[in-house]
Amino acid sequence: MSTGFFGKLDTIPFEGPDSTNPLAFRHYDPNEVVAGKRMEDHLRFAVCYWHNFVWPGTDPFGGDTFERPWFPADTMDLARLKADVAFEMFSALGVPFFTFHDHDVRPEGASLRESRDRLNEMADYLEAKMEATGIKLLWGTANLFSNRRYMSGAATNPDPDVFAYAAATVRDCMDVTHRLGGQNYVLWGGREGYETLLNTDLKSELNQLGRFLNLVVEYKHKIGFEGAILVEPKPQEPSKHQYDYDVATVYGFLKAHGLENEVKMNIEQGHAILAGHSFEHELALAAALGIFGSIDMNRNDYQSGWDTDQFPNNVPEMALAYYEVIKAGGFTSGGTNFDAKLRRQSLDPQDLLIAHIGGMDCCARGFKAAAAMAADKALADPVADRYAGWKRPEAAAMIDGSMGLADIADEAHGAGLDPQPRSGRQEALENIVNRYV
Repeated sequence: MSTGFFGKLDTIPFEGPDSTNPLAFRHYDPNEVVAGKRMEDHLRFAVCYWHNFVWPGTDPFGGDTFERPWFPADTMDLARLKADVAFEMFSALGVPFFTFHDHDVRPEGASLRESRDRLNEMADYLEAKMEATGIKLLWGTANLFSNRRYMSGAATNPDPDVFAYAAATVRDCMDVTHRLGGQNYVLWGGREGYETLLNTDLKSELNQLGRFLNLVVEYKHKIGFEGAILVEPKPQEPSKHQYDYDVATVYGFLKAHGLENEVKMNIEQGHAILAGHSFEHELALAAALGIFGSIDMNRNDYQSGWDTDQFPNNVPEMALAYYEVIKAGGFTSGGTNFDAKLRRQSLDPQDLLIAHIGGMDCCARGFKAAAAMAADKALADPVADRYAGWKRPEAAAMIDGSMGLADIADEAHGAGLDPQPRSGRQEALENIVNRYV
C-alpha cells in the first residue's frame, strides 16, 4: 500500500537522452551492457537513509526546513512509516541497494538495551521490506557521533565507559547488518579526532582506536560475516585533527595495527576534497595499496570549506573517478552510495527523486566514458609508454634489489648517462579525456 508521500509514484523509466521528463532516466539504463556487464551490476547504486529520511534541513544558521510526516521519528510507529516511504523511493528508483546507520532506522531508547531491542525490531520490519522488493543492504554502520556522549570521540574518548558503550553499539549494528545480508560494514570516525593537545593524550587515543578496530575485525570473524570491513577517511569534520584524515593516513594506521589485510576503504568524494586531494587520487591510492572497497558519491561546493554533500553533476569528474574504479577491477562487495542530500530550499517530495535521477544519470554518463577510455587504452598506452624504460633488465635490477647504490652509481658513470627530459603531455591527455566526455 502506498503511503501517499510521493503522490502517484511509478517506477522511474529510462527514456533516453532526448527525454525532458524530470522523472525519467536519460542515461542510466540498468540493463545496458557496458564492458561485458549490465550497468546496474557495474555501478551497484545505493541510496542512504540518513540524508534523505533523517536530516530535517538544518544548517549552522537555520532550523528545520523539511516537514516530513515521520518527524520527529521518536516512536516505533514513525520509524515504520519512515521505512515504508524509504522503500517506496528505493523501489521507484530501481536501486539494488540501500545503506543505513542504526540511529536512522530506529529511535534511540532510554537505555542501551532498549536501543538494541528497537534496532532488532526494525530489522524484522526491514527484512520483510527487503524480501518483498528484492532490495539488498550494501552496508550498515553505527552512529557514534550525534549524541552528546560522543562529544570527545567514541573509540578515542578519554572515558572508557564511552568506549564500551560504542563497542556495544557497533556489535549490535554488526549483528543486524549480518542478519540482513549486508555486503559490508562501515566505520567512520565523525568524532575521532581532537581540537587541542592541551587536553589530549594522543598516544592513548591512537591505541584505543587501533584496539577498537581490531575488536571489530575479530568479531567479524567470530560471527562469520563475509562482507568487508570498511573505514571511511574523514578530514577536518568536525575536529581540527582527525585520525582518519585520508587514504594514506588510514593506511599507515592500519599497518601500525596489523589490519592492512583486513580493512578496506569507503572513499567519499567530498572528504577527498576536504583533505586537499582529488577524488581520483584517493581512489587510485587505495587501489595501489590494495585497500579499495566502496565509494560515497557526493560532491562539495568548491567555494565552501565544509562537506556540503551535494549530488554529483559533473560528468568529467565522474569519468575520471570511474576510470580509477575500472582500473582497480571494479566493485566486488562495494558500490556507489549516494551520501548526498537535498539543498534545504528543495522542499518537495519529488525533489528527492529528481536529485537521485540526476546523480544516477551523471554517474552513468561518466562510467560509460571511463569504460570507453579503458577499452581504447586512450590513457593507458601513453602512461605505459612513459614508463617503458623500467621494463629494461638493468632498470628492473635497480628496483628488485639486485643492485646497490654503489652499483647503480658505477653503472651510471660507466655509461656516461646524460638523460634528457621528455614531455609529460598533460594538455594532450586532458584533450583525450574531453573527447570521451
